[in-house]
Amino acid sequence: MSSQTKSELQEVRDCVEIELAQFMRDQSAYLDAISPELEPVTQALSSFLLDSGKRLRPLFAYAGIITAGGALNPATTRAISSLELLQACALIHDDLMDGSDTRRGKPSIHRHFESIHVQDELEGFAPAYGLASAVLLGDLALVWSNQLLNISGITAQELARVLPVFDEMRVELMAGQFLDIHEQTQKNTDLTRSMKIARYKSGKYTIERPLHMGAILSGKSTPELILALSEYGLPLGEAFQFRDDLLGVFGDPSITGKPAGDDLREGKRTALIAMTDARCTDVMREESRKHFGKVDLDEKGVAILQEIIESTGAKAELEKMIENLTHRAVQAIENPAIDDSARNTLTELALIATKRSM
Repeated sequence: MSSQTKSELQEVRDCVEIELAQFMRDQSAYLDAISPELEPVTQALSSFLLDSGKRLRPLFAYAGIITAGGALNPATTRAISSLELLQACALIHDDLMDGSDTRRGKPSIHRHFESIHVQDELEGFAPAYGLASAVLLGDLALVWSNQLLNISGITAQELARVLPVFDEMRVELMAGQFLDIHEQTQKNTDLTRSMKIARYKSGKYTIERPLHMGAILSGKSTPELILALSEYGLPLGEAFQFRDDLLGVFGDPSITGKPAGDDLREGKRTALIAMTDARCTDVMREESRKHFGKVDLDEKGVAILQEIIESTGAKAELEKMIENLTHRAVQAIENPAIDDSARNTLTELALIATKRSM
C-alpha cells in the first residue's frame, strides 16, 4: 500500500472513530437519563463498537464518494459512520444465531449478558437473559444506524436520495441472514445456494451498497457509475466472504478473535463446505459427519475436518475463486465512469478485503 493511500484511509478511519465516539456519548447520556440500569447496555455497545473494527464499510462508502469526484465532509462522515452500527447489529445477531461464544477475542454479547446474570446472582435463567439482551442490543444498534444517518447533517435532498439504497441494503442483509440459517436445515449442500448467501449476507452490505451510498452522497453519481461500482463491488464482496469462510476454518485465533475451526463447530454450510462435500469420497463424507457441527468438537476433530477439506482440493479451489473474483473487481476499476483519483484507493481496498491473514 502506498504511504499516501495508507495515510488517506487512516484519516478516514480516524474521522469515523471520532463521530462514533461522540454519537455513543450522546446516546449513553440519553439512556442514562431514562434509567441507570441501562448502563450495561451502553457500556456493552460502546465497547463492541469502539474497541476494534476495520471500518471497512465506511471506507468503501468513502471510496464511493471519491469515485464520483466528491470529497468527505463532517456531515457525510457521520452518514457513512452509520454503517458501523448496522454492522454491529448484524454481528450481534449473527453470534446469537450461531451460538458463538466469542467475537474479536472477547465474549459475544449474549455470553456477556449471560455472565452478568450469573455474576450478579439475578433471578431467572441466565441464558435466556443473555439471548433477550442480544436481540434487543442488536435491534438498538439497527435503530441507531438509522438515527445517525438521519441526524448526520446531510441535506434533506441527499437523505432522500440515499435512503432507498440504505433501506435496500438492510433488506438484503436480513434476507441473506435468513437464507443462511435456512441453509443449515437442508439435507444437502449446494454451492449455488452458498454463493447466493455469501452475496446477500455479507458481500452486498459490506462493499457494493456502501459504494453506492457514497456515490449518491457525493451528489455527482450517474447510472453508469452505479453500474461500474456494482461490477467492482459484487465480485469483491463475494471474495471477501469466501476469505471469511476460509478464516472460519483455518484462521489463527489470535488474529480472528474466535476459536480455531469455529465454523466447523457451528456446522456452517459455507461455499467451502459445499465444495468439500461435492468432492468427498463416501468414506470421507462418513468421517466428516462424525465431527461437523458438533458443539463439543475438539482440536483433534477440527484437524480431521481440516485435512478432509484440504485433501479434496476445496481449500485450494476456493483460494483460486477468491483470486479470480478479486481480479474481476480490479479490472472493473478501469471503467471510465470511475474518477481517476479513486483508482488507487479502490485497488488498495480490494487487497485489504481479500488478503486478510490466516
